Amino acid sequence: MKKPMTTVAFKGTEEQLAALDAVIAAHKDQAGCLMPILQKAQDIYGYLPEEVQRHIALALDIPYSEVFGVVTFYAQFLLNPKGTHPVAVCLGTACYVKGSGLIMDKLEQLLGIPNGGITEDLKFSLDATRCIGACGLAPVLTIGEDVYGRLEPSMMEGILAKYK
Repeated sequence: MKKPMTTVAFKGTEEQLAALDAVIAAHKDQAGCLMPILQKAQDIYGYLPEEVQRHIALALDIPYSEVFGVVTFYAQFLLNPKGTHPVAVCLGTACYVKGSGLIMDKLEQLLGIPNGGITEDLKFSLDATRCIGACGLAPVLTIGEDVYGRLEPSMMEGILAKYK
């Protein structure tokens, strides 16, 4: 059984809230302002927690469901924070055929989190991704900007050790 995703308590600061309010004030009277506000909010917080989405909805006098709908529709928006070391496993066709599903399983086991999760210490987040264009190195994963290819599950512990 997979461990449920670690829930990270929202810890926004007064400075972040002031920056968000300034962004909202600068855009709220413009048509189509929701997208740029959400983009700037994600820049401020690193992701878009429910509390931030609700704040935006109230400030724009629109339903929270409208904000949530936009956030969940576009892949650019993150609902959860990323770890200090974001791990992304390619599950594109070439990587999957070469065993990336087994790589993902091993990482879930070693990190103790499911796909989409973040470790309790906020060090690692784990996400599946589609083709990253390194098919010749399949299966491939990235940790931050570092790319690892021609992987086997037995290599995962050593790779993660570099980031602990």
